[in-house]
Amino acid sequence: MERRVGTISRGIRGPIIREGDNLVDITVESVLEAAKSEGFELRDRDVIALTESIVARAQGNYVSVADIAEDVKAKTGGETVGVIFPILSRNRFAINLKGIAMGCKKVVLMLSYPSDEVGNALLTYDQLDEAGVNPYSDILSLEKYRELFGENKHEFTGVDYVDYYSQIITDAGAEVEIVFANQAKAILNYTDCVINCDIHTRVRTKRILKAAGAKVVFGLDDIMNAPVNGSGYNTKYGLLGSNKSTEDKIKLFPNECKDLVLAIQASILEKTGKYVEVMVYGDGAFKDPQGKIWELADPVVSPAFTDGLIGTPNELKLKYLADNDFANLSGEALKEAISNSIKSKQDNLVGNMASQGTTPRQLTDLIGSLCDLTSGSGDKGTPIILIQGYFDNFTTN
Repeated sequence: MERRVGTISRGIRGPIIREGDNLVDITVESVLEAAKSEGFELRDRDVIALTESIVARAQGNYVSVADIAEDVKAKTGGETVGVIFPILSRNRFAINLKGIAMGCKKVVLMLSYPSDEVGNALLTYDQLDEAGVNPYSDILSLEKYRELFGENKHEFTGVDYVDYYSQIITDAGAEVEIVFANQAKAILNYTDCVINCDIHTRVRTKRILKAAGAKVVFGLDDIMNAPVNGSGYNTKYGLLGSNKSTEDKIKLFPNECKDLVLAIQASILEKTGKYVEVMVYGDGAFKDPQGKIWELADPVVSPAFTDGLIGTPNELKLKYLADNDFANLSGEALKEAISNSIKSKQDNLVGNMASQGTTPRQLTDLIGSLCDLTSGSGDKGTPIILIQGYFDNFTTN
């Protein structure tokens, strides 16, 4: 019988994960129990995905603000430090800032404007236009910012992040100066010791700062990239991808977990005979049209995945074929013609007009976004996602 359903994304309920839990057994058991409960079967090339949060929790990958402070002081000298281009987030950055400030005598906080790297807005472009401010060149002091724009609260959180971050720094015992600029080298007017907090542009920012004469340059990926007093750490990403755990504790992005996804894949194969793909996912990669916020505050969507998830989709656009190549056909003749095109398509369709409009993104970014939307970030209790039919096409029975 012809299959009548395409891609299905299911949130799989699991237990609350604690440090040391066996995620291989928990994931496999949760998926198989869900299949039995809901009456479905696993298929080859199904995708099982785990949120990065439970992986890091099982690893016990946590650090305290005291750990961050000690690392920052050791790496920067603990005097006047420029902290530039942070995102505006209570969950993602505020507690990092607390630790950084505890390790310094003074923080010169340089905020990008009118928004941060992922779209959280301090201002609108209309406000800049009305004030005659050029965000590509103008450097604003806090006093000038307030004179021109007053208080600006985040649309969704209601937080004035300028005040909020300033208070965090002073409460941590450091002096604070706030400036607004979008050119990284502007911070060198205030200090030559810099921590750049941008996520996806961090390599370029470090290069620009060093070329402009900065003496000390670290990214967030260089802070807590090794243990401090037995703490957690992330060799590759440091503080990038971290989340607030408590008022004084942070959960880091998971450390190396390729062995985990391979072990889950092997266990499912052993128990069911099905060869599934497995990945760990964090933030999806999509943008909110209302708040203009780009979701990806993690350094990558997926820190680990099985090899079958490498690459991009290789798909034909059905409506292109229907409207162009087979515009004179309909009904069963049209279905057969399109099916034959799909069955005979090349392994690489780059440059083929019949593939235009298909999504040219990495499979892990696409699937990770679907997982993130399915699991959400609240109280759904589904940290494991099962996706079926993602690699099906119009001809799959």
